[in-house]
Amino acid sequence: MKGAEVLSYLALKNIHKSYFLNKTEFKVLKGINLDFDKGEFVSILGESGGGKSTLLNIIGGLDHKYNGEVILQGKSLKHSSEKQLDRFRSQTVGFIFQSFNLISHLTNLENVMVPLEMTNLSRKAREERAEKLLDQVGLAEHIHKHPNQLSGGQKQRVAIARALAADPDIIIADEPTGALDSQNTEEVLKILEDIAQDDKLVICVTHSEEVASHGTRIVRLVDGQIAQEKTLKPPYECPQKKKPFKPGHLSFRGAVVMALQHMRYNLKRNLLIIFGVSIGIFSVITMLSLGKGVQGYIGGQIGSQVNPNTIQINKTVDTSDGTTPGPTAYDLHEADLAKFKKIKNVTQVEKGYFASSGAQVVYGKKNATIQLFQTMNKTQKAKDIKTGHTPGTNEVLLTKATAKVLNKANYKAVVGKDVTLYVNTVDAQSQPVRLQQKVKVSGIISSGSDATSYGTLEKMFQAQQLKLRPNFVALTVNKTQNVKAVQNKVKSFTKKVHGKTKKAYSIIGVGAVLDTMNTYISLASYVLAAIAGISLLVSAIMIIVVLYISVAERTKEIGILRAIGARKKDVRHLFTSEAFFLGLFGSIVGAAFSGIIAYIVNPIALKHIHMAILQVTPGYVIFGLVVSVVISLGAALAPSRKAARIDPIESLSAD
Repeated sequence: MKGAEVLSYLALKNIHKSYFLNKTEFKVLKGINLDFDKGEFVSILGESGGGKSTLLNIIGGLDHKYNGEVILQGKSLKHSSEKQLDRFRSQTVGFIFQSFNLISHLTNLENVMVPLEMTNLSRKAREERAEKLLDQVGLAEHIHKHPNQLSGGQKQRVAIARALAADPDIIIADEPTGALDSQNTEEVLKILEDIAQDDKLVICVTHSEEVASHGTRIVRLVDGQIAQEKTLKPPYECPQKKKPFKPGHLSFRGAVVMALQHMRYNLKRNLLIIFGVSIGIFSVITMLSLGKGVQGYIGGQIGSQVNPNTIQINKTVDTSDGTTPGPTAYDLHEADLAKFKKIKNVTQVEKGYFASSGAQVVYGKKNATIQLFQTMNKTQKAKDIKTGHTPGTNEVLLTKATAKVLNKANYKAVVGKDVTLYVNTVDAQSQPVRLQQKVKVSGIISSGSDATSYGTLEKMFQAQQLKLRPNFVALTVNKTQNVKAVQNKVKSFTKKVHGKTKKAYSIIGVGAVLDTMNTYISLASYVLAAIAGISLLVSAIMIIVVLYISVAERTKEIGILRAIGARKKDVRHLFTSEAFFLGLFGSIVGAAFSGIIAYIVNPIALKHIHMAILQVTPGYVIFGLVVSVVISLGAALAPSRKAARIDPIESLSAD
C-alpha cells in the first residue's frame, strides 16, 4: 500500500457498507483503505460473498450509499450528486462483466459504439474508433455480427472493447474470466495487462489465485476486510495521454438511434402495434373527411339553387312577452344599412322586401296565389332563369310552378305577357291594403321564388301613399370562404331588450339553413371521429403494455447504460423515443390508408353525385399525426419513468 504522503490517483478511505434485511444489519465492508495509481493492474481476491463486487460498485460510482470516502485525484466523490456520478462513470470508468452484459439486439460494432454516443465525436469518427478497438481485440471480422453469434471469449473481447471505447482512466473488471476456458482466460488477461500499460488503472475482482497472479498487486479480501496486500511488480511506467475527444452524456439523438435499433430488432411486434395505431388514426381522419365531403355535397346542392355568396338578414324582434309585432317591427333603417356596409368583405347591400301576406298574379281568367313573394336580389341566381331575364321596372319573375298555373299547356308562353300583380300588406294603422300593378312577365326561374324589382314594389306602395321600408337585406360577400366570417359578424351585433342583451339581427333563408346544417354535420362528424378515437385509447393501452414488457426485457440493458454513464433522463428518452416512433409511423400508415380509401371511393362518388365524398385534407392528416404522437408520448410516461428508476446494480445482477 502506498504511503499516505503520496497523492494517489484513486484512494478509498475507511469504506463501510451494510445491507439491511428488515431491521437486521449485515456488514459487507468493514473499513476498507486502499490506494490505486494509473499503470496498476490490481487484483482483488476473495471468496464469493466477501464484498468484492460491492467494493467495485462503490469504486465505479454505481453505489453511493456507504460510509467513508472515495477520493479521485484528491477530490471526494462522497457527496457527488447523481448527475456528477453519471458524469464520473461516463468519463472515468469502464466496466467489464463476468456475464459480458452485451446488448443482444445491437451488433458488436453498435455495442462498442454505445459509450461513444456520449462523446463529441462525429458518427464517422465513432464508427472508426469502434472498428479500431474491435480490431485490437482480434474481432475485425466479426464487427457486424450479433453477440449471440460469438463464443464466450469473443463476447468478453467485445465487452473489453466497449469498456475502452470512451477512453476511461479506470477499467473495472468483475470476474472477467469466470465464464472462459483457460486459453481465452490467458488472452483476456494479456489484454488487461496491455490496458494497464496504456496509462490506465485496471481493478479486477476474482476468486482465482492464478488470475490474480497476472496483475501488479493482489489485495486479498476476507469477510469485508483487507486480509493481505501483496505487490507482485511495480506499476507500469507509461506517459500521460490526453483524451482524443471530450466525453459527455448520451445525446437525445443517440437515444433516438438506439430506440430505432431496438424497434428494428423487434420488427414484427412493432409492426403489429403500428398497425393497431393506424386503425385509430385511419378512422378519425376518414370520419372527419367524410363530414367535410357531406358538407361540401350539401353545400354544392344548395349552392346550385341559390347564390352561396349572398345571405339574407332581417331584424330580430322579441316576442317573449307574448305581444304581436307591429307592422314596422321588422323595418330596417339607413343606420342598419350603413352598419352592414362597413362589414369587411361585403361588396353589396341590397334592400329587400318579403310579402308576409303573400301575393297573387292574374292572367286573363287564371289566378295564381303566391305564398313566397319577395323583391329580386342576388340570393337568386340569374343562370337559373331558363326563359327570359331578371325583372326590371314593372316586371315580375315567375317560378315554373306559378307559370304552369297561368298556362298549363305551355308555361313558357306567359313570358312577355302582361299580368296583374296583387300584393297584400298593411298600413301604419295595421289595416289591410291590397297593392295592384299591371306588370310584364320578364322570365321564368327554375328554382327560387316569385319576385319583382324593389323599385317596382316601391312604386306600388307609393300609389297607395305608403312608404316601403326594407324588411330584409341581401349582403353579397366577395369570396365564398369569407361568408362564414360575415355571418359571424352579423350575429355579433346586439341590442338591449328589457335590460337584456339580445342579437340584433338574424340570418334567414337558405343561408341560415345551410349554416345550421353545416353545424350539425360538423358536430356529427366530430362525434363520429371521437367515437372512432376510442380505438386510439386501445392503441395507447397497447403501447403502455408493450413498453412495460420492453422495460422488463431490457432490465439488464438499462443497467448497462447506467453503468457507462447514461442518466435517468437518457433512459426516459430511450423509451419515449420508441413510443414517439410507434405513434408517428402508426399515424403515417393510418393517413396513407385514408388516402387509399379516398382514392378508391371518390371516383365512384364522382360518377354518381359528381363530388368527392371523402375530402382528406392536409389539416386532417396533420391533426391525426399530432393526436397519435401525443397519445403515444402520454402512454410512454409511466413505463419510461419505471425504466429510469431501475437500480443499475440490481439490473446488472438480474438473470
